[in-house]
Amino acid sequence: MIIDTTEVQDIHFFSKLEFFKEVYGILWILAPIFILILGITISVLAIVWLEREISAGIQQRIGPEYAGPFGVLQALADGTKLLFKENLIPSRGDIRLFSIGPSISVISILISYSVIPFGYNFVLSDLNIGVFLWIAISSIAPIGLLMSGYGSNNKYSFLGGLRAAAQSISYEIPLTLCVLSISLLSNSLSTVDIVDAQSKYGLGGWNLWRQPMGFVVFLISSLAECERLPFDLPEAEEELVAGYQTEYSGIKFGLFYVASYLNLLISSLFVTILYLGGSNISIPYIFVYDFFEINKTYGVFGTTIGIFITLVKTYLFLFVSITTRWTLPRLRMDQLLNLGWKFLLPISLGNLLLTTSSQLFSL
Repeated sequence: MIIDTTEVQDIHFFSKLEFFKEVYGILWILAPIFILILGITISVLAIVWLEREISAGIQQRIGPEYAGPFGVLQALADGTKLLFKENLIPSRGDIRLFSIGPSISVISILISYSVIPFGYNFVLSDLNIGVFLWIAISSIAPIGLLMSGYGSNNKYSFLGGLRAAAQSISYEIPLTLCVLSISLLSNSLSTVDIVDAQSKYGLGGWNLWRQPMGFVVFLISSLAECERLPFDLPEAEEELVAGYQTEYSGIKFGLFYVASYLNLLISSLFVTILYLGGSNISIPYIFVYDFFEINKTYGVFGTTIGIFITLVKTYLFLFVSITTRWTLPRLRMDQLLNLGWKFLLPISLGNLLLTTSSQLFSL
């Protein structure tokens, strides 16, 4: 029997070709995820540096300046230090709840980034229920805080977890009603469709002008969801030492620290997407594309411009939230709950009814 070596070589060649196609397909899937994680990491480090610099300016201090140029590596140095610190576990606490709590808080926030359209054709997952996925998953984070507070076997930690749950329930409802109003205007729950609906008229097409009450309520509710001053009651130092973080150290404490800034970043991104036009520029896109004689699907350059515009708007809200933290005093628990239930909830509900009525009459 004579074997044709040419056919054998062809078989080996095609098998190698199929193998490379599979590897390329896997890399094509993993590359956006890697780029997204890298971008989120750099953004969190930048937010920490900005907050330290802005707070130093408000308090007339110098701020970080030794770790890297202008102190930009200070957050990285602090994170490296936490990695090597001892991880203490309460002797009488629930070890499983104590260990799982920080991971739940971080993972629930990270999943929300999958529906963020950073630029044109640059979104990890364009779902039909993108904004509701964010609301549903972000509601899981307080469960992790409650587990951490209960598992610590510490009265301050437990009270901090209870406060986090109560605060989340109080402000999740107004925030959801504001998102419903935006969905009615855009006729979609997809984040990509919401951004596209604001692109026709440039600056005048932003939902900020059509939903001013909703914007204010969403802004306040987002700050409350991030548990930042004046809404940082779950970890009030004067009352609860550090709240649900009291018994944590090392990498687990670092996870809570990262989760707070991840939550602040995702809230800022959703403010940009829902009310500030997302990656759209302030000039109507029809004039821009006609003037430069380019199509909307203009490749890497357009995606890069979209990402840049999204980040500029996002960091504008971040500046407002950081300035608010170092300007306003902390609310009492009764003031926080009254603000959510007696003011923001009726305003957001009335805004939803007005939006529904206007949409019905416009048909």
